[in-house]
Amino acid sequence: MTLTIYGIPTCSTCKKALQWLDSRAIAYEFVNTKQAPPTRTMVAAWVETLGNKALRNTSGQSYRALGDQKQTWGDPEWIDAFSQDAMLIKRPLFVKDGSAVLAGFRAPEAWLQETLGT
Repeated sequence: MTLTIYGIPTCSTCKKALQWLDSRAIAYEFVNTKQAPPTRTMVAAWVETLGNKALRNTSGQSYRALGDQKQTWGDPEWIDAFSQDAMLIKRPLFVKDGSAVLAGFRAPEAWLQETLGT
């Protein structure tokens, strides 16, 4: 199993998720989305798997700056927005074997362990 975590190192939720993975000896690769933003192709696959609503970081400044037009957006507009500003993507994003499996982290231990196959 290949597990990739997308996020930013200063994000408290990312830190909690990485600590949770480390405490269970679950191997992962961490990708800092500020330094290595995801490609449009990656974002499109994530939206197809999880949906644009699950990927939205609604608590960030980037989201609030979008204005009211975001309420009418469909997948194409969200894919463009996520591709242009990775801060719009909920963190951390868990990608297992190339497929997005979870956006965000609230220590859902049993569910996450089952999802990750650990």
